[in-house]
Amino acid sequence: MTARLWLVRHALPQVAPGICYGAQDVAADSAATSEAADRLHALLPAAAQLVTSPRRRCTALADALHARRGGAMPRVDARLAEMDFGRWEGRAWNAIAAAELRAWTDDFAGYRAGGHGESAGAFMARVGAAFDESTGAAGDVAWITHAGVIRAAMLIAQGIRTLARADWWPMQAPPFGQHIVLELQRD
Repeated sequence: MTARLWLVRHALPQVAPGICYGAQDVAADSAATSEAADRLHALLPAAAQLVTSPRRRCTALADALHARRGGAMPRVDARLAEMDFGRWEGRAWNAIAAAELRAWTDDFAGYRAGGHGESAGAFMARVGAAFDESTGAAGDVAWITHAGVIRAAMLIAQGIRTLARADWWPMQAPPFGQHIVLELQRD
């Protein structure tokens, strides 16, 4: 039996380009959120379950989509939150010391980003648990989430749950307000 997991990226966030934000709860542009909800409403099956990250940039899109389609309220799932970058949050990526970034990429699975943030290994485990739950659900499921979560789900769908190296991390993710669909086999 085949099912679909819709991986939807939140709309354009209200944060300056080049700033590290993951756990930081920044809002998304309201007009871009409305446009993304209109596009997704036209495509998403009416019975698809909506599950959202707790971050405002995602819940705004989930709420806008729910207002257009009705049905069950979107379910908030903390496992769909973006990676926590610790003390890097809110800093410009180019202001983070090269040695810190190198330490992260040298031990990508184990290093806690920003010193006390989340490791890629913990992040993958968290997203993997949500992925397993969603692939066991009846019918289509739509995650309203973040680029990092979408990248992790793409790896998990390929059977990759542990990252030994940083260069295994996918560089591509849908643009803001866009989505990809994974076709999944269910038992």
